[in-house]
This record gives sequence, structure tokens and C-alpha cells, in this order.
Amino acid sequence: MITTVQQHIQQQQADITAASGTFSLLLGGITLASKMIEAKIRSAGLSDVLGAFGQTNVQGEAQQKLDVFANEALLHCLGVRDMVAALVSEEDEEPVTFARSSENGKYIVVFDPLDGSSNIDVNVNVGTIFSILKRQPEGDLDASILQPGFKQVAAGYVVYGPSTVLVYTTGNGVHSFTLDPTIGAFVLTTERMQMPQQGPYYSTNEANAAQWPAEYRSYVDLLRGGSEGAYSSRYIGSLVADFHRTLLKGGIFLYPPTAKQPGGKLRLLYEANPLAFIAEQAGGKASSGAGRILDIKPEGIHQRTPFMVGSAREMELLEQVLAR
Repeated sequence: MITTVQQHIQQQQADITAASGTFSLLLGGITLASKMIEAKIRSAGLSDVLGAFGQTNVQGEAQQKLDVFANEALLHCLGVRDMVAALVSEEDEEPVTFARSSENGKYIVVFDPLDGSSNIDVNVNVGTIFSILKRQPEGDLDASILQPGFKQVAAGYVVYGPSTVLVYTTGNGVHSFTLDPTIGAFVLTTERMQMPQQGPYYSTNEANAAQWPAEYRSYVDLLRGGSEGAYSSRYIGSLVADFHRTLLKGGIFLYPPTAKQPGGKLRLLYEANPLAFIAEQAGGKASSGAGRILDIKPEGIHQRTPFMVGSAREMELLEQVLAR
């Protein structure tokens, strides 16, 4: 018998939220939007959805047509659900909020609707990343949005590739589901995933190496052929795809600070936090170089951070090198 993602969530729900039904309905909005995005990506070369939209987002990045579609799909599928108090997207300057009481609007969803969208035109894997926070009983909504990552109640991503895969955690292990197009449902394929303790790959944009602090260059030199042996380099340039490989195969993904971006490039709330939560639940680690990612107190919804994530062995070696 198969187990769909909705069935899996319902089975765990008593342990997740001590609530009845609302959390599975919330995740249902995410899976519905991801199916809409997957269908649009699959037909991208056959319809006029490739290329730039003609505007820039709040990050100053050129929006792709599929960025806009993915963002609208998530805003619609989640915004109609009464348990949602606010939606925070990479594509929007401010949170989208709803006039719902704290009793009804219990959750905040933070997301990158289409990570790696600049690769769409060359048919490279892209994905959706999401994080779910519980609305706090006290304080305004902004305070509930700007919670540190260890307060997440769920996080996950969808990678759109040869198959469409959903990976999520609610703090009770990491589980993987594959979209079965014959029935239109995400079906459980791997339960309680574990990242290998050590892996064969490192993943980073080495074109930036000259701008890295010296410690990171020393670390990559160790992996490339020093005392740690010869690792292989694998870098796709789509965060979801690079992280998914690291989760399955082990190793490390690095996006260190640079002279141009000393505060890092990747966004804390909707890129680093959800992937760090998944990594830790699978036995890995995630760091900003100055400490645990999940301990950072956000100061803004689009805050950036250096981001290193991977297997326990590689992350422990990185900590040793940075401490020298």
C-alpha cells in the first residue's frame, strides 16, 4: 500500500501540533501549489513562460516569468486557508498579512517560490523552499515572523527534476515523497532520511574563492587534496539541487562570506533556516561560520547570511579550521 504525504502528515499530526486537521490542510496548500508549479515547468519549453518577466524583485534580481507564476500559485493556495496569518516570499518586499484572529490564523509560511529560476532556460533543476512558524500568542505579527530558526514547526523543499521530490520535516525526522503523475499525489519513498556522516563531495562556487576569508580557502584546499584526501567538486548553482545531493550523498555545501558580500548572499528565513532544520534532523549540521544557523535572531525578512551545511564530519573539520 502507498502512503501519500497527506496521510503521512495526518499520522504524525498529534505529535506535530497537538491540533486537529489544520496542519495537514496547510501542507496541502503547499503540495497543491507545487503541483501547479511542476506542471508549468514541465511545459515551459512549449509555452511562453521562459525568460525574464521584465521586472526586478526586492533583492534587485531580474524576475523570471516562472518566478512570478510560482509566487502567485503559493500566495493563492495558502492565502485562502484560514490557518494562515502571514505569507513571506522572496519576491515580495513586505509580508502578505491577513486579518485573522490568533485563534484561527495560527501559522506563518515563509518561502522561496522558485529557487534557482535563472537556470530554467537551460533546463537545470530548480525548487521551492518553505518554512512554517507558529504565530506567537503575544506581540505583533512582525515579531512572530522574525523568530530564530529553532522555532520552526516544519520546513521542506520541492525539487523539480527528472522526478518531482518533496522533502520535509516537522522535527520528527526527515521524509521524502515523489510525485506520482499517474495519481497526482506525492507518495512516500524514504522515511527518516539520514545524511551520511561523511561524503565524497564538496559544493561551492569556486569562482568566488579569491574573495573568501583565507580560512575557507584553506578548508577547500584540505578537501581538494590535502590531509583529508581528494574530494570531488559538484556545484549546480541551484541551492535546492545542491542541498538535495548533499542530503543524499553526504559532503558539504558552502556559500562563505565574500569581500563583496561580507554578510553572505543566501537569505536566512527562507533558504538557510529551512535547509538547516532539515540537515540537523537528518544528522547533519549547518553554520554561518560564526555559529549555528538556527540560533540566529532575524532582524529583517530578507536578511542574508553565510551558509555552510553538510555531513557531521565535514562540518566538524570546518569548525576546526575556522577556530584556528
